[in-house]
Parts: sequence; C-alpha cells; structure tokens
Amino acid sequence: MDIDYKNEFGGVILSNYALAKVAGKAAAECYGVVGLAPKSQISTYIQVLLNEKDFEQGVYVTKSKAGYDVSVYVYLAQGVRLTEVVTEIQKKLKYVLERTFSIKLTGVNVYVQDVKDI
Repeated sequence: MDIDYKNEFGGVILSNYALAKVAGKAAAECYGVVGLAPKSQISTYIQVLLNEKDFEQGVYVTKSKAGYDVSVYVYLAQGVRLTEVVTEIQKKLKYVLERTFSIKLTGVNVYVQDVKDI
C-alpha cells in the first residue's frame, strides 16, 4: 500500500519500498547493528545477512487507521546492551521516517534475529 499526500501544489505518492529503503539504511547505521535479516528467515536455520541494496527485505511497513507501523529485523553485535541498541533503533527510525516523509508512525517494532560475534 502506498502513501498518498495531497497539498495545494499537487500530490505525492510514496511506495512502501521507498519507506523500507530509508528505514533499512537508518537501522543499519545504528551502533551495534551488524546487519538486517529477511523476515522469512524466522522459520529456517539458514541465516542471511542482507546487503545494502536488499534492505527492504528486512523492513516491513503496514498502514493502520492511526498511522504506519514499521517492523525491522536485525542482527546485533555480541557484547552490546541489547535494550539500549533496540531503543536507539526505534528512536532513529521514528525520527528519520517522520522527518523525511512527513508521516505519523504509530509503532516501530525491532526484532532481534541473532547476536553475532564480530
């Protein structure tokens, strides 16, 4: 589902792909994040670390009546405080997406797939 804005100058349509790309890049830049993982990996034992061009596979955007929910699936580095890193990811994604696209986020969900020794 795409995001559709209208103002006095015209309209803008943003795809979920664009949201996922920006969110994936922002999440990957956070301290302690090793990389992003695809959601489909939950049921398999083969672990895949996504490249920057594939970040949208690790980010899922859904629309609700109140706003948009973003779910991101990440690998974190061993030795970092998981709660602190997850909180920072949530803050950064909320800030970046709301500032970049002028949308209302109702939730930012971070799913830690694994902790990697780097």
